[in-house]
Amino acid sequence: MAFETKEQAQAYWKENLGIMGGLLFVWFAVSFGAGILFVDALDTIQIGGFKLGFWFAQQGSIYTFVALIFIYVARMNALDKKYNVQED
Repeated sequence: MAFETKEQAQAYWKENLGIMGGLLFVWFAVSFGAGILFVDALDTIQIGGFKLGFWFAQQGSIYTFVALIFIYVARMNALDKKYNVQED
């Protein structure tokens, strides 16, 4: 990975941190928010016989994390292409 200028490298890492921060916020909101903070409100909804708050606490945050991994890969590949530092 070779950047042409120091400014280009700094811009790349700034965008990289923005992507990671946004995805970590989503994961936190789903795992902590839906699984802990709003569990009582979500438990009023049932899906497949299970309360939604329980489902988020047990499975939803894991599914969200796996989906965020794929989103991260796609976003980083696009970022690499934007700065012309993609792997061949």
